[in-house]
Amino acid sequence: MSKPIPSKKRKPKPAHSAAYARKLGGVASSAQPTVSIYWLIAAICIAIIGAVVFAWGTLCVLFWQGSWQLLYHPSSAVVRTPASVGLAFDSIGFATNAAGEPQLRGWWIPYSSESRYTFLYLHGADGNLGDTVQAFIPLRATNQNIFTFDYRGYGMSRFKHPSEARWREDAESAIEYLTNTRHIPPGSIVLVGKELGANLALEVAAAHPELAGVVLEQPLEAPTTPIFNDPRAHLVPAHMLVSDRWEPSAPAANLRLPSLWIYFTTTNKNSAQEDRPAIYQQVSARKSLLWLTDSADAQKNNSTALSRWIDDLKANPQSR
Repeated sequence: MSKPIPSKKRKPKPAHSAAYARKLGGVASSAQPTVSIYWLIAAICIAIIGAVVFAWGTLCVLFWQGSWQLLYHPSSAVVRTPASVGLAFDSIGFATNAAGEPQLRGWWIPYSSESRYTFLYLHGADGNLGDTVQAFIPLRATNQNIFTFDYRGYGMSRFKHPSEARWREDAESAIEYLTNTRHIPPGSIVLVGKELGANLALEVAAAHPELAGVVLEQPLEAPTTPIFNDPRAHLVPAHMLVSDRWEPSAPAANLRLPSLWIYFTTTNKNSAQEDRPAIYQQVSARKSLLWLTDSADAQKNNSTALSRWIDDLKANPQSR
């Protein structure tokens, strides 16, 4: 009996081509997925745009946080006091917080309990009270009391980044201290401000027609120029990020108090129409303008003008 011959199994042909794979009804297992070059370009562009937006956003935040330093230049070390110019004074802490801690520090420089007025002196954006003691000499020559203080962020007052809103709050606290603690009538308070402090005095005076008057020494017509002219301000929406404006036009137009405007110049000027500053001309209330040349007699002339103005204020206390 013959043995059956085993049948030979046919070996499948190797998948050498996609055509053969299609013939078997499949897809070649060795095919690799591909990435579109357009997708890569789009992804790179998105990554670059995202990095630029993030960097710009960071610049906006940094400008928002630090732009105050372009306008305000406070210092903490008070190296001079009124005693250095021969004036007796008391150190004052006021505007206490919930814990009873004073937020503001200042000086009470008394002349006499019989003094008709008390000057509330508001210093400028640089330094602190120690840099202003010379300004008290012409004020004291009028025989009036003086009260002055450092804003928050200046001198020994509590540290806070200065701003227009905080300066206004601090000035209001000073008025409250004089009226509520020292019991000085509002009609006996005369605001005095220098440079940016004059802009503050103008704002406060416009909001408090019950005060006696205001003396404005070299007020700034465009105080925020250092902020908005900074090269970094052109890279960000600076006017949206910075809230301080110190615009003097509106408070000048709303001023109802008698005012004395003092400007320093290197050339002789008078109060003729062409020499009057724009913001001064917007004031409709009683006002006086004084030009002082930078000379040895400037302080004496300042004292004389202040004394005359105070005498006129005494003679016409109700004139608004």
